[in-house]
Amino acid sequence: MTTFKNSQGLTLSVVFMRIFIGWHFLYEGVIKAYNPEWTSKGYLASAEGWFQGFFQWLSTDGLVGTVDTLNIVVLLFVGFTLVLGVLEKPGAIAGILLLFMYYLAHPAFPGMNPGVAEGSYWIINKNLIELAALAVLFHAPTGSVFGLDRLFKARSNELKTSES
Repeated sequence: MTTFKNSQGLTLSVVFMRIFIGWHFLYEGVIKAYNPEWTSKGYLASAEGWFQGFFQWLSTDGLVGTVDTLNIVVLLFVGFTLVLGVLEKPGAIAGILLLFMYYLAHPAFPGMNPGVAEGSYWIINKNLIELAALAVLFHAPTGSVFGLDRLFKARSNELKTSES
């Protein structure tokens, strides 16, 4: 079995992946937050698969406003944590859960409506690919390489040195 060495190239690649995924989440959250017409109602109401009833329940008038707000908050949280390189593990977990919910609402199974999709998929779609990338980020956080975590650690080390 081949093992990966902790090379600078691999680390830099993971840093870029973190920032790019974070930007994607952040952009989606900002766009939704600033568009008063946006709602998840259509996406949820058109859900298919095993959890169709659950997602259609979430699209009811009494719940959809709360669901929309939570969706935006999670998108922004994940985006900020990944772009800034702080709280990456909680951000990755939140992103994984959100993407899994998106996938369950419109699973990429043959004969099912893929919802709003670019192209057609068979079992694996962009949600699962980005979910897998977030799993990598969970196990290999890079904020200590490039991000606020690095600044916080440097500041903490300065304080420890000055106290000694």
